[in-house]
Amino acid sequence: MPIDRRELEGLIPALRRYARGLAGDRSAADDLVQECLALALDRERQFRGPHLRPWVFAILSNVGRSAHRKRARAPVLADVDPADAGADPATRVTVLAALSALPDEQRQPLLLAAVEGFTYREIADILGIPIGTVMSRLSRARATLAERLEGAEIVALRRTK
Repeated sequence: MPIDRRELEGLIPALRRYARGLAGDRSAADDLVQECLALALDRERQFRGPHLRPWVFAILSNVGRSAHRKRARAPVLADVDPADAGADPATRVTVLAALSALPDEQRQPLLLAAVEGFTYREIADILGIPIGTVMSRLSRARATLAERLEGAEIVALRRTK
């Protein structure tokens, strides 16, 4: 089934958001998206579904996993551009650092659910894991983030006193 090029092009901003969460910086994220798009176009004959979005996100997830295996295990802090969002830059740095410190197996489903709005079933299909695993990984990711962010707020308050 041929891919609708306009629909694929419309997915690029969402793919870039997800890739930034996976890669940690803009340059690496752009590389992931470029590789994903090239693979999607190269393998368009393999596209079987009516919905392009989950299929392309599955490709990007796989590309991200492959890239992760190649890079060092150290957590990477994402680029912070205060113009990207209205949030306080210090808060953004804290959230991005906590997100970057999550293991990929927790960060991927969290980004797909919280940022991209995929359902648990879609996330399971994209990542190729059971839906119960998606739910447990999301639960662990949310708990870990809440714990890390709570601790960060306490440290920030101590510095201001």
